[in-house]
Amino acid sequence: MCANIVVAEDDAKQAELVRRYLEHEGHAVTVAEDGRTALETVRHQEPDLVVLDVMMPGADGLDVVRILRAERREVPVLMLTARSTEDDLLLGLDLGADDYMTKPFSPRELTARVRTLLRRNRRGPVPAPATVPAPAPASEREAAPDDEVLTVGALRVDPLRHEVSVAGTPVECTPGEFRILAAMAAEPGRVFTRARLLDELHGFDKYISSRTVDVHVMNLRKKIEHAPRRPARLITVFGVGYKLTDPAKNVRHASS
Repeated sequence: MCANIVVAEDDAKQAELVRRYLEHEGHAVTVAEDGRTALETVRHQEPDLVVLDVMMPGADGLDVVRILRAERREVPVLMLTARSTEDDLLLGLDLGADDYMTKPFSPRELTARVRTLLRRNRRGPVPAPATVPAPAPASEREAAPDDEVLTVGALRVDPLRHEVSVAGTPVECTPGEFRILAAMAAEPGRVFTRARLLDELHGFDKYISSRTVDVHVMNLRKKIEHAPRRPARLITVFGVGYKLTDPAKNVRHASS
């Protein structure tokens, strides 16, 4: 799987090491030496993935990922950080990064993480021009067919268009948040363990902490719950994991 990758790293030796390993995998790599250059490169190239160092001049990696998500760019982001505290690591995920690695790291592990993120976010093949159907009228594109949309009460998740809404109000989700929500919406009421949700995120649950899932769930609650501190949709099943439910059904069951 060859991809266009932007590596944002101000340490020339580190950047060269990452570039060589990724090019050995067959990827096309562009190196940016600071945060501002990284932003402009991503805007210009629209790459398949960004490897982003946290500590950079101009704009640090946290600023870069914050801006990318504010611009609704869904490019996968793998953050590299020398910061070792869990709060610092989770902050990157909170802002919209898809994965992180702490320095020093194994280049072979880096390429494995890159393969996983690309596989999870790969774009389907573009059809040949002769087989491309005429665009549907705008009125027909406003909503996907019912059998393509996952609904749990007022929550709607459209996997094809990567869209989420609650009671008709659009909800912006990071790629990681969307994958968790889509997996749970496909099986409402089922309890998902953190290990299962980690697998939905990356497929390499041995590499990252289960706190990754907790951060994504916390952020999703802020977006889909009326009262995030008293969740009615995304419920904690203590000692096991999480489940997605319809609040209206919960009320009916409680009153019956």
